[in-house]
Amino acid sequence: MEARAKATFVRIAPRKVSVVLDLIRGKDLELAQAIVNNTPKAASEPVGKLLKSAAANAENNLSMNRGALYVAEAYADPGPVLKRVMPRAQGRAFRIRKRTSHITVVLKEKE
Repeated sequence: MEARAKATFVRIAPRKVSVVLDLIRGKDLELAQAIVNNTPKAASEPVGKLLKSAAANAENNLSMNRGALYVAEAYADPGPVLKRVMPRAQGRAFRIRKRTSHITVVLKEKE
């Protein structure tokens, strides 16, 4: 049995989110939350919220034991890209790509 939480259209690049997700993948829930709370990255805030949400789903919806949970899967897929234009020299336009992410966290119980 697995508990899943997903955050879509998060305004941060998937490459930046995956750095934080790599830190917590395979860890116990409590350890993963401690790592996220003490990581000075912008992506740690949405990942922390997502961990809390997945833990609440596991406890309340699936009646899983919170002490036996671990992060089985954690990944960030690219979402749509917001395209903006910045003026440059000699009348040119430079395209800025503001990337978004779809972040997914899956928790499972230890056997």
